[in-house]
Amino acid sequence: MVLAGAGAFAAAFALMRLSTAEAVPPGMVWIPGGEFEMGTDSDAGRPEEMPAHRVSVRSFWMDVTEVTNAQFKAFVDATGYKTTAERAPTAEEILKQSPPGTPSPPPEKLVPGSLVFRKTAAAVDTSDFTQWWHWTPGADWRHPEGPGSSIDGRESHPVVHVSWDDAAAYATWAGKRLPTEAEWEFAARGGLGGRRYVWGDSPFSEENPQANIWQGEFPWRNTIRDGFERTAPVKSFPPNPFGLYDMSGNVWEWCADWFDPALYRKRAGGSVVIDPKGPDAAPGPAFNPRRAERGGSFLCHDAYCSRYRPSARHGGAPDTGMSHLGFRCVRDTAR
Repeated sequence: MVLAGAGAFAAAFALMRLSTAEAVPPGMVWIPGGEFEMGTDSDAGRPEEMPAHRVSVRSFWMDVTEVTNAQFKAFVDATGYKTTAERAPTAEEILKQSPPGTPSPPPEKLVPGSLVFRKTAAAVDTSDFTQWWHWTPGADWRHPEGPGSSIDGRESHPVVHVSWDDAAAYATWAGKRLPTEAEWEFAARGGLGGRRYVWGDSPFSEENPQANIWQGEFPWRNTIRDGFERTAPVKSFPPNPFGLYDMSGNVWEWCADWFDPALYRKRAGGSVVIDPKGPDAAPGPAFNPRRAERGGSFLCHDAYCSRYRPSARHGGAPDTGMSHLGFRCVRDTAR
């Protein structure tokens, strides 16, 4: 509680120092800049999260919640924007992000769609994710589970099936931008230092859930002890000390950076890194560029994916949307 109070006090004190000419942007919270330990050396960490190293970020504003269906609809209504999942891909686009020698897809497969999670009928070998991820024609942000589904009644749920390109387009329209990985992790930690979770070191509680993740046996049996089988309305769980909701679970959140799983090893032993923005270009094979994702989702489970921790990192193709992938935005200060 002392640490949580310290994080909240730091944010409040920094906010008081702002010029009164800079109004609080609606739906955003002030994140005071500072130095912190990024990544982890704990036994829960994966190679891409290690080693922990010192990073400093400047102050910024951040959306209190993930961008909701209602907010994204306002953007679409104002601009006529069509998301990646609503546009039919071309064979050239697919082959550009496929290993050399991949045959061209048949024309009948070139239809709008997205990847939808479906539970398996029984326990399966979790090394093969194709058993629960299914390419679904007609799935998009308006139809999260595919044709026949809708977002009616889910206006306050986070928007999903948005690609990195879609998220960046929304952020530009809103006068904001996507956070860097460093900004995202600093904000998620909320002044709690190197604690394992955004709420501290205590493990996830099924009796009093701290986040929307998977309970039961992944990927076939979800006990729904937290009340939600898929996404939850934003603000369904307690905020972190900075007043940010769902920095753990619910949906993965796109970040601005290109994703490099070896990035932290390259920084090891160096001085404090100031406002890092990730690699200048996508590392790895040209056909597999990835942007960073943070925060985990409603599909995270300790027996399979414990990436609902603040140090956890993941990468995804920037033109890909999924039913557990959304985003939130940040804004620079006026001074």
